[in-house]
Amino acid sequence: MALPWSDLPGATADGSTGYTYGAVAVRAADQRDRLLSALRAIRFSGWIAPPDDAWVLAVPARAGGAVAAGRRGLLELGAELAAELDTTVVAVRVLQDRQLVLAVWSRGDEVGRYVSDPAYGLDDEDLLPFPIGAEHAPAFAAAVGVPQVAGELEELLAEELDPDSFIESERLALVLRTLALPRWLVASVSLPRDVPGGPSARELTRLGAGVPGVAGRFVGRAVEVVRGRFHLPPVVTDPPRATSGPDPWLF
Repeated sequence: MALPWSDLPGATADGSTGYTYGAVAVRAADQRDRLLSALRAIRFSGWIAPPDDAWVLAVPARAGGAVAAGRRGLLELGAELAAELDTTVVAVRVLQDRQLVLAVWSRGDEVGRYVSDPAYGLDDEDLLPFPIGAEHAPAFAAAVGVPQVAGELEELLAEELDPDSFIESERLALVLRTLALPRWLVASVSLPRDVPGGPSARELTRLGAGVPGVAGRFVGRAVEVVRGRFHLPPVVTDPPRATSGPDPWLF
């Protein structure tokens, strides 16, 4: 069931100016200081929220590109934090409200990846715009600690949304609710201002290329200019393609 547009801060009904945002949700409520040290060491740029139940969200300043040193995107960041902190990490990214990416790690092992539309943003007419990775839903749910929602989650991930009527923030809002993850992530585009339904700006720790405070804002802006030129590797290396040859329905 889709959410009303009014429930999604900043969402637009036609999706023409959809938002790009994301985060890593780290099961690290009892080791937030270690998480903060790890993010500083790899020169992360963004905001680190206070614990929300078992989870801590790290919201990057530029979710669609490199978020830390070494050309690390959200997925690379998630894998590194899961291994270093020996915990569960969920990486989420929405691209212009037209593509949802979801990846989960349990300790150092990747559980799986999901992409709602692997063809979006790529100039390749043979790529199929259908969700891939929904079969990982049971493993996602188990890793997060809610195995009982596996069926509901798989149904959400497998659904092909009508781009004229729905946006991926709607799907994400339902996914977050199903997995019992902090739901204010869908409103994180309001940063650096207070997040509707989430923490106030003063409750978050802001890093600019790993540097806190006012100095970090200046350093972060300079680094973001360089990081904006980087191209990240594709989320999946072998997305499904249309088969060539005559249409079998003609025979």
